[in-house]
Amino acid sequence: MRTEDAFGYALSSNQAWAGYKSHQNPDYFSKLASGQSPTILWLGCSDSRCPETTILGLQPGDVFVHRNIANIISPTDINTSAVIEYAVVHLKVKHVVLCGHSCCGGAVAALSDNRVGGILDMWLTPLRAVRNAHREELDAIVDQKERAIRIAELNVEAGINVLMANASIQEAIAERGLQVHGTLFDIGTGHMRDLGFGNGKGRHQNLRGMNDSASVVRGKHAMLVFGAGGAGEMLAL
Repeated sequence: MRTEDAFGYALSSNQAWAGYKSHQNPDYFSKLASGQSPTILWLGCSDSRCPETTILGLQPGDVFVHRNIANIISPTDINTSAVIEYAVVHLKVKHVVLCGHSCCGGAVAALSDNRVGGILDMWLTPLRAVRNAHREELDAIVDQKERAIRIAELNVEAGINVLMANASIQEAIAERGLQVHGTLFDIGTGHMRDLGFGNGKGRHQNLRGMNDSASVVRGKHAMLVFGAGGAGEMLAL
Protein backbone atom coordinates (compact mmCIF):
# COMPACT_ATOMS: atom_id res chain seq x y z
CA MET A 1 0.00 0.00 0.00
CA ARG A 2 1.40 3.41 -1.00
CA THR A 3 1.49 6.15 1.60
CA GLU A 4 -0.79 8.41 -0.41
CA ASP A 5 -3.45 5.69 -0.43
CA ALA A 6 -3.43 5.25 3.35
CA PHE A 7 -6.54 7.29 4.10
CA GLY A 8 -8.54 5.75 1.26
CA TYR A 9 -7.55 2.31 2.47
CA ALA A 10 -8.60 3.26 6.01
CA LEU A 11 -12.05 4.31 4.78
CA SER A 12 -12.48 1.07 2.85
CA SER A 13 -11.32 -0.92 5.85
CA ASN A 14 -13.86 0.90 8.01
CA GLN A 15 -16.65 -0.06 5.65
CA ALA A 16 -15.56 -3.70 5.75
CA TRP A 17 -15.28 -3.65 9.56
CA ALA A 18 -18.71 -2.07 10.02
CA GLY A 19 -20.26 -4.58 7.64
CA TYR A 20 -18.60 -7.48 9.44
CA LYS A 21 -19.75 -6.31 12.88
CA SER A 22 -23.30 -5.78 11.61
CA HIS A 23 -23.30 -9.23 10.07
CA GLN A 24 -22.15 -10.73 13.39
CA ASN A 25 -24.77 -8.83 15.35
CA PRO A 26 -27.40 -6.67 13.57
CA ASP A 27 -28.03 -4.76 16.82
CA TYR A 28 -24.34 -4.07 17.54
CA PHE A 29 -24.18 -0.41 16.51
CA SER A 30 -27.67 0.54 17.72
CA LYS A 31 -26.77 -0.77 21.19
CA LEU A 32 -23.42 1.01 21.04
CA ALA A 33 -25.19 4.27 20.17
CA SER A 34 -27.57 3.96 23.13
CA GLY A 35 -24.85 4.90 25.65
CA GLN A 36 -21.56 3.89 27.21
CA SER A 37 -20.63 2.26 30.50
CA PRO A 38 -16.89 1.53 30.26
CA THR A 39 -15.21 -0.28 33.13
CA ILE A 40 -11.69 1.04 32.49
CA LEU A 41 -10.18 4.50 32.10
CA TRP A 42 -7.00 4.08 30.06
CA LEU A 43 -4.32 6.77 30.30
CA GLY A 44 -1.62 6.00 27.77
CA CYS A 45 0.80 7.24 25.15
CA SER A 46 -0.23 8.52 21.71
CA ASP A 47 2.25 6.11 20.09
CA SER A 48 0.54 4.41 17.13
CA ARG A 49 1.79 1.02 18.33
CA CYS A 50 -0.17 1.19 21.59
CA PRO A 51 -3.90 1.00 20.71
CA GLU A 52 -5.53 0.31 24.06
CA THR A 53 -8.64 -1.60 22.95
CA THR A 54 -6.58 -3.86 20.70
CA ILE A 55 -3.95 -4.45 23.41
CA LEU A 56 -6.63 -5.45 25.91
CA GLY A 57 -8.57 -7.63 23.49
CA LEU A 58 -11.69 -5.56 24.20
CA GLN A 59 -14.30 -3.79 22.09
CA PRO A 60 -15.66 -0.27 21.45
CA GLY A 61 -17.52 0.83 24.57
CA ASP A 62 -15.29 -1.09 27.00
CA VAL A 63 -12.54 1.51 27.56
CA PHE A 64 -12.63 5.29 28.08
CA VAL A 65 -9.39 6.75 26.76
CA HIS A 66 -6.95 9.61 27.11
CA ARG A 67 -3.58 9.48 25.35
CA ASN A 68 -0.79 12.00 25.03
CA ILE A 69 2.92 12.16 24.23
CA ALA A 70 4.79 9.90 26.69
CA ASN A 71 1.67 9.29 28.84
CA ILE A 72 2.51 12.23 31.11
CA ILE A 73 0.06 12.92 33.93
CA SER A 74 0.26 16.55 35.00
CA PRO A 75 -2.09 18.04 37.62
CA THR A 76 -2.11 21.33 35.69
CA ASP A 77 -3.18 19.77 32.36
CA ILE A 78 -6.88 20.60 32.09
CA ASN A 79 -7.35 18.11 29.25
CA THR A 80 -6.16 15.15 31.32
CA SER A 81 -8.00 16.39 34.40
CA ALA A 82 -11.29 16.73 32.49
CA VAL A 83 -11.03 13.16 31.16
CA ILE A 84 -10.27 11.78 34.63
CA GLU A 85 -13.17 13.67 36.22
CA TYR A 86 -15.69 12.60 33.59
CA ALA A 87 -14.60 8.96 33.68
CA VAL A 88 -14.40 8.68 37.46
CA VAL A 89 -17.26 10.94 38.60
CA HIS A 90 -19.80 10.52 35.79
CA LEU A 91 -19.05 7.20 34.08
CA LYS A 92 -17.92 5.66 37.38
CA VAL A 93 -15.23 3.44 35.90
CA LYS A 94 -13.93 0.72 38.21
CA HIS A 95 -10.30 0.84 37.13
CA VAL A 96 -7.87 3.58 36.13
CA VAL A 97 -4.94 2.16 34.15
CA LEU A 98 -1.88 4.31 33.46
CA CYS A 99 0.21 2.54 30.83
CA GLY A 100 3.71 3.40 29.66
CA HIS A 101 5.52 1.38 27.00
CA SER A 102 8.86 0.25 25.65
CA CYS A 103 10.47 1.98 22.64
CA CYS A 104 8.98 5.30 23.78
CA GLY A 105 10.27 8.27 21.81
CA GLY A 106 9.40 10.66 24.64
CA ALA A 107 11.47 8.60 27.07
CA VAL A 108 14.45 8.61 24.72
CA ALA A 109 14.13 12.38 24.22
CA ALA A 110 13.96 13.00 27.97
CA LEU A 111 17.19 11.05 28.47
CA SER A 112 19.01 13.32 26.04
CA ASP A 113 20.37 16.77 26.79
CA ASN A 114 19.40 17.89 23.28
CA ARG A 115 16.30 19.97 22.64
CA VAL A 116 13.49 18.47 20.60
CA GLY A 117 12.13 21.87 19.59
CA GLY A 118 8.82 23.68 19.77
CA ILE A 119 6.14 22.83 22.31
CA LEU A 120 7.55 19.33 22.85
CA ASP A 121 10.35 20.57 25.10
CA MET A 122 7.82 22.17 27.45
CA TRP A 123 5.59 19.09 27.36
CA LEU A 124 8.48 16.76 28.23
CA THR A 125 9.58 18.89 31.21
CA PRO A 126 7.94 16.57 33.80
CA LEU A 127 9.68 13.57 32.24
CA ARG A 128 13.01 15.38 32.29
CA ALA A 129 12.35 16.16 35.96
CA VAL A 130 11.95 12.40 36.50
CA ARG A 131 15.31 11.90 34.82
CA ASN A 132 16.98 14.50 37.03
CA ALA A 133 15.49 12.93 40.16
CA HIS A 134 16.87 9.51 39.19
CA ARG A 135 19.94 10.56 37.21
CA GLU A 136 22.41 8.40 39.13
CA GLU A 137 20.35 5.24 38.67
CA LEU A 138 19.62 5.92 35.01
CA ASP A 139 23.20 6.84 34.11
CA ALA A 140 24.37 3.56 35.62
CA ILE A 141 22.30 1.58 33.09
CA VAL A 142 24.62 0.93 30.14
CA ASP A 143 22.11 -0.44 27.66
CA GLN A 144 20.20 2.46 26.10
CA LYS A 145 17.02 0.43 25.53
CA GLU A 146 16.99 -0.72 29.14
CA ARG A 147 17.58 2.85 30.30
CA ALA A 148 14.60 4.03 28.25
CA ILE A 149 12.42 1.27 29.71
CA ARG A 150 13.50 2.23 33.23
CA ILE A 151 12.62 5.91 32.80
CA ALA A 152 9.29 4.81 31.30
CA GLU A 153 8.63 2.83 34.50
CA LEU A 154 9.65 5.79 36.66
CA ASN A 155 7.38 8.03 34.59
CA VAL A 156 4.43 5.71 35.30
CA GLU A 157 5.26 5.81 39.01
CA ALA A 158 5.32 9.62 38.94
CA GLY A 159 2.01 9.67 37.10
CA ILE A 160 0.43 7.28 39.58
CA ASN A 161 1.50 9.58 42.42
CA VAL A 162 -0.34 12.44 40.71
CA LEU A 163 -3.43 10.28 40.15
CA MET A 164 -3.52 9.14 43.76
CA ALA A 165 -3.52 12.80 44.84
CA ASN A 166 -6.45 13.66 42.53
CA ALA A 167 -9.55 14.61 44.56
CA SER A 168 -12.03 12.77 42.32
CA ILE A 169 -9.95 9.60 42.44
CA GLN A 170 -9.47 9.82 46.21
CA GLU A 171 -13.23 10.14 46.73
CA ALA A 172 -13.97 7.22 44.39
CA ILE A 173 -11.42 5.03 46.17
CA ALA A 174 -12.99 5.79 49.54
CA GLU A 175 -16.62 5.55 48.42
CA ARG A 176 -16.66 2.65 45.95
CA GLY A 177 -13.24 1.01 45.85
CA LEU A 178 -11.86 2.44 42.61
CA GLN A 179 -8.58 0.75 41.67
CA VAL A 180 -5.61 2.57 40.14
CA HIS A 181 -2.98 0.53 38.27
CA GLY A 182 0.44 1.40 36.84
CA THR A 183 1.45 -0.78 33.88
CA LEU A 184 3.99 -1.05 31.07
CA PHE A 185 3.30 -2.40 27.58
CA ASP A 186 6.17 -4.22 25.86
CA ILE A 187 5.84 -3.51 22.16
CA GLY A 188 8.33 -6.27 21.36
CA THR A 189 6.22 -9.02 22.94
CA GLY A 190 2.69 -7.57 23.07
CA HIS A 191 2.45 -8.19 26.82
CA MET A 192 1.37 -5.68 29.47
CA ARG A 193 3.07 -5.81 32.87
CA ASP A 194 1.65 -4.63 36.19
CA LEU A 195 4.33 -2.44 37.82
CA GLY A 196 2.73 -2.60 41.26
CA PHE A 197 2.01 1.12 41.59
CA GLY A 198 -1.31 2.54 42.80
CA ASN A 199 -3.80 1.00 45.20
CA GLY A 200 -4.20 -2.19 43.16
CA LYS A 201 -0.69 -3.34 44.03
CA GLY A 202 0.25 -6.97 43.65
CA ARG A 203 1.45 -9.64 41.26
CA HIS A 204 -0.66 -10.90 38.38
CA GLN A 205 -2.93 -13.79 39.18
CA ASN A 206 -4.38 -16.26 36.73
CA LEU A 207 -8.09 -16.83 36.42
CA ARG A 208 -8.08 -19.92 38.62
CA GLY A 209 -6.55 -17.93 41.48
CA MET A 210 -9.14 -15.17 41.44
CA ASN A 211 -11.48 -14.80 44.38
CA ASP A 212 -15.15 -13.82 44.34
CA SER A 213 -14.28 -10.11 44.38
CA ALA A 214 -12.53 -10.31 41.02
CA SER A 215 -13.74 -7.97 38.29
CA VAL A 216 -13.76 -9.36 34.76
CA VAL A 217 -13.87 -7.15 31.66
CA ARG A 218 -14.90 -9.35 28.76
CA GLY A 219 -13.98 -8.70 25.14
CA LYS A 220 -14.71 -10.61 21.96
CA HIS A 221 -11.35 -12.36 21.88
CA ALA A 222 -10.05 -12.15 25.45
CA MET A 223 -10.83 -10.92 28.92
CA LEU A 224 -8.91 -8.76 31.35
CA VAL A 225 -9.17 -9.82 34.98
CA PHE A 226 -8.70 -7.50 37.95
CA GLY A 227 -8.45 -9.02 41.41
CA ALA A 228 -7.98 -7.45 44.81
CA GLY A 229 -4.23 -7.67 44.30
CA GLY A 230 -4.10 -5.92 40.94
CA ALA A 231 -4.45 -6.56 37.24
CA GLY A 232 -4.72 -10.18 36.20
CA GLU A 233 -3.71 -11.87 32.98
CA MET A 234 -5.38 -11.48 29.63
CA LEU A 235 -6.58 -14.90 28.57
CA ALA A 236 -7.42 -15.87 25.00
CA LEU A 237 -10.88 -17.32 24.59
